[in-house]
Formats: sequence, structure tokens, C-alpha cells
Amino acid sequence: MAGLIDHTLLGPTASRAAVNTLCAEAEEHGFASVCVNPCHVRAARERLRGVAIPVCAVVGFPHGMGTPEAKAFEAERAVEDGARELDMVMNIGALRDGDDAAVLADIRAVCDVRDRAPEPVVVKVILQTDTLDGDEQKARAARLAKDAGADFVKTSTGFGASGATVDDVALLRQTVGDDLGVKASGGIRDYDTALAMIEAGATRIGASRSVSIVDGAPE
Repeated sequence: MAGLIDHTLLGPTASRAAVNTLCAEAEEHGFASVCVNPCHVRAARERLRGVAIPVCAVVGFPHGMGTPEAKAFEAERAVEDGARELDMVMNIGALRDGDDAAVLADIRAVCDVRDRAPEPVVVKVILQTDTLDGDEQKARAARLAKDAGADFVKTSTGFGASGATVDDVALLRQTVGDDLGVKASGGIRDYDTALAMIEAGATRIGASRSVSIVDGAPE
């Protein structure tokens, strides 16, 4: 379980000391990555130097309403600072407006940064499923992320009205098939919930209570 969890600290009061603790916990438990705001990427990378745990940076977080150029700049700086995974928030308003071209351009701007990076980088696209109207809109968002070249689709920022649901994870997995990863994030606080998401098709879990999740695993 631990190897599927992005150990996450994204609140506005996150301190350098808290980032160090996050990294120490990730090293102890073997989490998939540490996920932090862009301002903490360099510190996290320094703390994890010599440890095979990548740093994940959020981009366009939490609302996704920046321009593609701004998201690309933020992504490029995060990669320069040591991020090897990028969790970008898609342009939710454009998706809801039916402006598929704008959504594609938004995601491709960050994927282009990945493609130019000197080392492998993973791009996950946050769809913020609780803001989308029904399965059709959620599936269309996932298809656009796939068409734009993303590596993962992700349910939520964790800062919305609600987080991941088993039904949404299953829908995203059905939509993208086996070609992309599916990350369940938001409101996942215990082992049983995390396991349900994995059984529904999630290949990554985003959580701030990662230690509690793995501590709750059966003996």
C-alpha cells in the first residue's frame, strides 16, 4: 500500500519543518512520492537526496484557472528545482464551457515541459470531479487528458467540496483503460477507503494521512 501513496502536504501554513517531517515519514514508510507546493520542492529534494523517492509538485493549484503559459512556467521551475512528478489542475471552467481546445492546450503546455525535461517526469491531471456535471463530463475530461498526453488522471485537489469516490475512480479507469494511471485523492483517511479505491482501479493514492492509512493495514 505504501508504495502507491503520494504523501501530501499542500496547506497554506505548511512550514519547512513540516516538509522535513513529511520527507522523513516518506523515507521511513516507502511512500511513492512526497507531494508539495512549488515553493517547497527544492527543500524536499534536498532532504531526500540519495533516497529513491521523487518529489511531486502541484501546478495551477488549487483552482486551475491560470493560463497555459503560467502553468508551463510553474512546471518548468518545479522541474528545475527537482520535481519529477507534476500534479496539474486542468482548466475546469473551459471544460464546463465545452471548450475542448482550451483544455487540450492547457494540459499540453505542461506535458511539453515534461517532454523537454532532461530526466523522466510524470504528469498527472487533476479533474476536480466534484465540480463536473455527471459522468459524461467527467469522462470527457479524462479523455482530453489522455489525448493531451498526460500520464495520469486524478480525481481531486483535496480542497474541493468533496474528494474521491469509488464510482468516479471506476469511471476514470473505464475511460482511460490501461494506458494511464488513475490517482484517487481527497478524503482518503484510512486503509479500507484506500483499498476500495485501488480495487476500483486507482494505481496511486493521494493522502495527507498516509501514515494512518498504512498503520491501519491488517497484520
